[in-house]
Amino acid sequence: MKTKDKLKNFSISTLVCFLTIGCNNLSNIKLERPSQAEATNQLTISAASSLKDVMEKIEPLYQQLHPKTDITYNFGSSGSLQRQIEQGAPVDVFISAASKQMDALAKEDLLLIETRRNLLKNQIVLVTPKNVSKANLKVDNFNDLTDENIQAIALGEPESVPAGEYAQEVLTSFKIADKVEAKAVYGKDVHQVVSYVTTGNVDAGIVYRTDVRAADNVRIVATAPENSHSPVVYPIAVIKDSQHPEEAKDLIEFLTTPEAKEVFKENGFVTINNEQ
Repeated sequence: MKTKDKLKNFSISTLVCFLTIGCNNLSNIKLERPSQAEATNQLTISAASSLKDVMEKIEPLYQQLHPKTDITYNFGSSGSLQRQIEQGAPVDVFISAASKQMDALAKEDLLLIETRRNLLKNQIVLVTPKNVSKANLKVDNFNDLTDENIQAIALGEPESVPAGEYAQEVLTSFKIADKVEAKAVYGKDVHQVVSYVTTGNVDAGIVYRTDVRAADNVRIVATAPENSHSPVVYPIAVIKDSQHPEEAKDLIEFLTTPEAKEVFKENGFVTINNEQ
């Protein structure tokens, strides 16, 4: 055989070999595509700051039953969350600490109105640091806030923080709002208000009862009478532009189950049965 032919045959054989090896290797390559079982839905929940601890405790219980749904939380003052939704933030479920913010969204036709319900109740309390450094500082009730020795009182910003609005109603009911205003230190949410009290940067604060459960160096000295403020309710609803409305509805239903209610109760909330 001529050298030229030999080279030709060698080249063809080599090419066939490479192609064969390549094909064999390709046959071992699996294209990674997400299976139906691995597919997940992302739910974004915008919730009042006072719900942070309890919602994070409930999440594992929910995901045991709904492993294909991942939850992303956005906690903040109810007023700030309302404005985010009005501006088009991608939210599936909203839980407010007052009816005012939910009513505003309903008026703008931003809710799946049939999904709205009142989920929880809370109480407004007066708190002080446990370790009081001032010997002449004594706070036993709301009227004591007018004492000249009380110089700084932490409140939520009334315009955006429901706890602050409730506090303003309580102070007005006791006819001491004007005297307390000069001493007020406003927080962007209830967590900040509690922090002011915990660190001793203020002499007293007005918050939700549930906020005190996990707080160090804070004690409750008085509970606001129910007739001194609007009912403290937490409404919940699916946002109209939700990308996952059915999953969002399922979440709301789960939050009314005995398992979820037990966690709410353990954290100091009062649950409501399908109340509008």
